[in-house]
Amino acid sequence: MAINSSLDLKFAALADPTRRAILQRLARGEATVSELRKPFQISQPAISKHLKVLENAGLIESGQDAQSRPRRLNVAALNETVDWVDGVRGLWNESFDRLDDFLKTIQRTSKEG
Repeated sequence: MAINSSLDLKFAALADPTRRAILQRLARGEATVSELRKPFQISQPAISKHLKVLENAGLIESGQDAQSRPRRLNVAALNETVDWVDGVRGLWNESFDRLDDFLKTIQRTSKEG
């Protein structure tokens, strides 16, 4: 899968507040589907759909523990998204620094003139 397609899936998954809350819960450790469903007023099929989106995006993984399939956060996949955002932030910061330098030059020139 291309990096852009992978990021598209991750950002689409992160766009939903329920899925972000699920990721926050999984950041504290593995959880079963029923444990993940508890804080939400949604049906079992609805939580399963959210989990499927997160799994397809690679943000969570399923484990196997006797009769249950606990979910866990895929930190590496989340870091891929964070790295992309940090890269964009760096570009913006460089642009703002150049703009700041330009404005200071203009201001200095107008005071001298």
